[in-house]
Amino acid sequence: MTDQALQTLVEKISIVFFQKPFLHQATFNRRLKTTGGRYHLASHHLDFNPTVFLKYGQEELEKVIKHELCHYHLHLAGKGYQHKDKDFKELLAKTGGARYAPPLVERKKAVFHQYQCQSCGEVILRKRRIDTTRYVCGKCHGRLSWQAKKEQI
Repeated sequence: MTDQALQTLVEKISIVFFQKPFLHQATFNRRLKTTGGRYHLASHHLDFNPTVFLKYGQEELEKVIKHELCHYHLHLAGKGYQHKDKDFKELLAKTGGARYAPPLVERKKAVFHQYQCQSCGEVILRKRRIDTTRYVCGKCHGRLSWQAKKEQI
């Protein structure tokens, strides 16, 4: 999808769901990484993450567009346009926009170092490696031995 096609889609959604024209510029911004879209308060332009369209398709992009148009139209009307405002939540529910953007980046799985006490057998998980010559078991003060790296979500 091109920026011109996006502009046309935003204008169409604005008329159909909000009964108001979109008079500013809508573009894809590939620098957006974790957010689906952005509304600029000063210029009233909208930016959208192209990853939403590429990864989830047009249906999800339309939900993000509705979300950003809620910010746009409420701000221009002088009403509460922030996520916490009642006006925003009501308009978003009425238009069927997305409350949150879908996950755009894969979360890294946390890696834990597993240690075991040589005296009591207590298993200890830590994100960072520890010096086993310096640290001991918190339960019995026994020596620790490194066992393995474990992946957890």
